[in-house]
Amino acid sequence: MAKQLWVERREDGNWEGHSSEGASIVIGHEEGMFNPGDLMKIALAACGSMSSRMPVERVLGENKGARIEVSGDYDDDNDRYNSFSEKVIVDASDKGLSDEDVRKLQKRIRAHIEKDCTVVHTYIQRTPVDIEIEIKR
Repeated sequence: MAKQLWVERREDGNWEGHSSEGASIVIGHEEGMFNPGDLMKIALAACGSMSSRMPVERVLGENKGARIEVSGDYDDDNDRYNSFSEKVIVDASDKGLSDEDVRKLQKRIRAHIEKDCTVVHTYIQRTPVDIEIEIKR
């Protein structure tokens, strides 16, 4: 059975996202909380970081990873993001990489993200959203 995801309103006025596997996250617009736009950017960064794991670990060692910072160009008039920007930061300062090594690693990281990141693939294309409304009586 596929993992189910849902969001419910909490008594404190915020929302809580759940998965059928037991994970949960509180969502809201209060300070210190992720809002839905933040979660879109976090998903993009997490996907890129997870997709780039292999080339980064080859250079830095096991369980090392890239830090990915994401920003979005938010269009307030249309209530949407027009684009996202990712900055992939790999701290290889203690590895003594040559310029050529750096170029190769950059190329491999980009290739892995472009090949394996479902979130990037989804954001690049126009992704329809089907909305079904069920009202229980």
